Amino acid sequence: MKKLRVFESISIDGYFTDAHSDIGWAHADRGDAEFGEWVSGNASKGDALLFGRKTYQMMEAYWPTPIAAREMPKVAQGMNAAKKYVASQTIRPTWNNSHLLQGDLLKSVRDLKASGGPDITVLGSGSVAAQLGEAGLVDEYQFVIIPIALGGGRAVFTKRAELRLLEQRAFRCGNVVITYGT
Repeated sequence: MKKLRVFESISIDGYFTDAHSDIGWAHADRGDAEFGEWVSGNASKGDALLFGRKTYQMMEAYWPTPIAAREMPKVAQGMNAAKKYVASQTIRPTWNNSHLLQGDLLKSVRDLKASGGPDITVLGSGSVAAQLGEAGLVDEYQFVIIPIALGGGRAVFTKRAELRLLEQRAFRCGNVVITYGT
């Protein structure tokens, strides 16, 4: 069975977006080449990607562009080549290798996990990540903890979750990557 992983950049106080739905703080360039290489390697590991509508539209607007190819060529290549699933009832995905999940999200993800192929990573997509976590479908959470406190916003978890540490890595820029299993 495939693994389902949730990948989120979060503040040190646990939010993936601030109170105004801004995520710009999570993508500030902190000038750390080692972290940049880690991001490139993580993006090219071959997982299928799962997005909610808002995150999909944001990613679709950036990664297929010449700017993305110039600024982050390895990440852009990985994002564009990956199989992508979109949880939405209002859009039709047009980005290459994108597939719309039809019907019930939880049933669709259970079916995906049971099928063959690569593991699946939910990128951002806080509402989707929360629903899948509540349903017990998430196998791992990978957080990039950004050294900023937001004082409020939206959190990944909507109820208590006990996790076990699988990996951790700190970078000079202050970002810490932590992977937890469920």
